[in-house]
Amino acid sequence: MSRKVVVVGGGYGGAAVAKALDAEAEVVLIDPRDAFVNSAGSLRALAQPDWAGAMFFPYDQWLKRGTVVRDRVVAADPEGVTLASGQRVEADYLVLATGSSYSYPAKPASDSTEAALEDLRETHKELAGAERVLILGAGPVGIELAGEIKEVWPHKHVTLVDPAPSLLAAFPEEMRQDLRRQLDEQGIELRLGHGLATPPPIPAGRAGGFTVTTTAGEEIAADIWFQAYGVRTNSDYLADGRLTTRTPLGQVPVTETLNVAGHDHVYAVGDLTDVPEAKMAGYAMQHAEVVAANILAQLRGERPAATYRPLPYPMILLPLGPRGGVGQLPGPDGPSVVPAETVSAYKGADLFTGRFTQEYGGAA
Repeated sequence: MSRKVVVVGGGYGGAAVAKALDAEAEVVLIDPRDAFVNSAGSLRALAQPDWAGAMFFPYDQWLKRGTVVRDRVVAADPEGVTLASGQRVEADYLVLATGSSYSYPAKPASDSTEAALEDLRETHKELAGAERVLILGAGPVGIELAGEIKEVWPHKHVTLVDPAPSLLAAFPEEMRQDLRRQLDEQGIELRLGHGLATPPPIPAGRAGGFTVTTTAGEEIAADIWFQAYGVRTNSDYLADGRLTTRTPLGQVPVTETLNVAGHDHVYAVGDLTDVPEAKMAGYAMQHAEVVAANILAQLRGERPAATYRPLPYPMILLPLGPRGGVGQLPGPDGPSVVPAETVSAYKGADLFTGRFTQEYGGAA
């Protein structure tokens, strides 16, 4: 078999696979964007737009031998993919890494770096002039957004609304109590157990005074609102079933070697997979290590032996601004709740900017 590896998607998992194989194979990376985006920094970039440039790492800056094709895949089969432009790209090895979509500002809405930066600058201006902020969704994204807003504007009134009756229910009570304490200290208001009776009357991210009513009949006045829920797997290009049958969640069944079930030369990584774990960047990059090792073994004529097994408990690093936050990490005796100082050191202080600058050779 020859050495052409087609990677569909240049996010956390896909970029890591492409980088790992760049010197060993003919890599073709397909993505409509012009850069790898460290979207973990999106919420801080909204509050601090001067920081936003640190999120973007142009593909042609760090993919030295490989080819980047800026397009969308509209169909895939065991031999390759078809692009929106009509172009056909054949593959000896195919890696599906199309991830998931999430509402802006958690992930940029634009494919070009320049347009994404402009979006963040414009939304920042809207947010800067708003005194009362409503965030719909009190999961990790909503909580992190609230913390970034409070870091820059401590005086703003921030309210989190979520139908769930409690915060981060899958995690230990010790961690959740610490989170509630930090939210209280920052003056972030929680309205849990109820949604909104009707959606806000203005678009998300646009300033303009309004009042909404919860399903419990409580009124909330705000000047701007953001959506922090609604993840969606990016797998429409697999709808015809020629390559695989998706799960009801739109995910792809994979084996322990992260092969797409039924194919020894097709792999999937990250949010796209049906691996039973939270969909997080850290896991996608671990998937990438397994897939790169297995493809390298196949290129050498060896049997791929690297496997991936998810942890039996959830992990999280949830910053609340650069210094606060809560987390749970693996420990020698199982999961361990870690303090805000650890969350800051591992993630909150720079949101992995240093790691990716080292990996991908400097930001845009």
